[in-house]
Amino acid sequence: MEIRSFDELLIILLGISVVVIILLMWQVPRLAEQKYKAWRERDLEIAKRELAEIARREASAELQQWREGDLQLARREQSEIARREASTELQQWRIETEVAIRQDAIGRSQAVIIGKVTEHLAPYMPVFPYNPKDARFVGSPIDFIVFDGADDDCIREIVFLEVKSGNSSLNPRQRKIRDAVLAGRVVWRELRIN
Repeated sequence: MEIRSFDELLIILLGISVVVIILLMWQVPRLAEQKYKAWRERDLEIAKRELAEIARREASAELQQWREGDLQLARREQSEIARREASTELQQWRIETEVAIRQDAIGRSQAVIIGKVTEHLAPYMPVFPYNPKDARFVGSPIDFIVFDGADDDCIREIVFLEVKSGNSSLNPRQRKIRDAVLAGRVVWRELRIN
């Protein structure tokens, strides 16, 4: 094919341009659609990742909250179980030791009663070294004051006497009285009331 003139050349170029434009117009929407789909898929992927991250954070927070609540519930239940077990063990201990405690209390009570009776009867026992008529029962903080020889009108000495039985010992107040007497810190005073 031979090109005859410049006009023919322009017509051919114009025809080729029209074909190219038609082809491009046919291709542009398809390319635009492909670009749009790629952009949309990328945005959807980003949105999915963001939503997944938000969901993961929220799920993690809810899980942590549930764990804390469950842990608190477990602690309360364990505390209640421990209290019940301790209460049961205390009751069992009370039941097991009640007899021993009662017997110990009875034994102590008997010892106190025997001690009191012995204190009152001491002047009439053969081991009492003074005339019973010279002894005056005080009871507390010491048992007797003995005016040795008073029945014979001849006071030889004044004795502070504490009666003890068994393994009993002086209490702190009685020790202080003993120490004061032994140190000579005893005086005579006369009180006149008009």
